[in-house]
Amino acid sequence: MYLSWTAGRLDRLHARIDAARAALDAQLVRRASVTLELATSGLLDPAASLLLYQASHSARQSEDEHREVAESELSLALRAVFAEPEQLAVLVAAPGGEEAVKDLTAAVRRVPMARRFHNDAVRAARAVREHRLVRYFRLAGKAPFPMAFEMDDAPPLALTPEGAPA
Repeated sequence: MYLSWTAGRLDRLHARIDAARAALDAQLVRRASVTLELATSGLLDPAASLLLYQASHSARQSEDEHREVAESELSLALRAVFAEPEQLAVLVAAPGGEEAVKDLTAAVRRVPMARRFHNDAVRAARAVREHRLVRYFRLAGKAPFPMAFEMDDAPPLALTPEGAPA
């Protein structure tokens, strides 16, 4: 009975990982799409637009084995462009800029939460899979060992509640 319960628990944890990974992918795609839209909107200066365009395009087109690096580069590009709150104030003052900033802020804030949920699910599944009985009886079946998604997801200070202009 214990083995059956453990196998069911492990199956539920793997399903939770799959759901969390899908949610993380959705948030990463949303962030890249909003950034790409902002980069092509003409609201930013050409250098910032080009930097954000290249980083967001790379993040959207990257393969799974390079995705963490591409998403980290997008985070770095966002921090570089919005390093100063004045850049954000200029963007908000432009026509259509306030809506673009709201979309970007929401997208940037959701990525760390989605990544945290995914990594928590991975951590829980790993803890169960490391038990001796789970390994001995091969309760995980042929499911791949869950891997955490490690990336730099720190938002630009100007897009956080602490750094937002008053």
